[in-house]
Amino acid sequence: MAGVHVSTTINGDPVEFVCQPGEVLLDVLRNRIGLTGAKEGCGTGDCGACSVTVDGRLVCACLVLGAEVEGRSVTTVEGLASGGELHPLQRKFIEHAALQCGICTPGFLVAAKALLDRNASPSEEEIRYALAGNLCRCTGYDKIVRAVQAAASELATDATRKSGKASGSKSGRKSTKKQVA
Repeated sequence: MAGVHVSTTINGDPVEFVCQPGEVLLDVLRNRIGLTGAKEGCGTGDCGACSVTVDGRLVCACLVLGAEVEGRSVTTVEGLASGGELHPLQRKFIEHAALQCGICTPGFLVAAKALLDRNASPSEEEIRYALAGNLCRCTGYDKIVRAVQAAASELATDATRKSGKASGSKSGRKSTKKQVA
């Protein structure tokens, strides 16, 4: 059977690969591209261990064909860190001991990032709902939820700080004082 040539973007980098028509994205990422962060937990889309985003949409890589990412943008857990710096979610998972064996962790991180990309300040209920497709057998979910809350808080603080610098004042608001000559 002839392979399918795919041109895509993975973690911001252009990538080309050849895969079999029925080969799932998870196998392409792990076996052809060498990105082993996404894990196969169930192979049926029930556990979330293989979660990635495709064009910003959270998907289970075990349910998406590799050929389906032609011309699209894929982000894996490896794409969360930037310039050698862990993403705040990654740091908070470590700080809050929100990981144990590590099988589910990449999927939780990608799902949490997808949530924070669309809702910068989610409630606990919204976090739990957004992560409901990810299963963990080791940690329990409380530490994971707390880590996501802490990352959201840190990201909000960083955004406020950056917006204050961008506007030229410490508070982020323009001065309304008039100068008197």
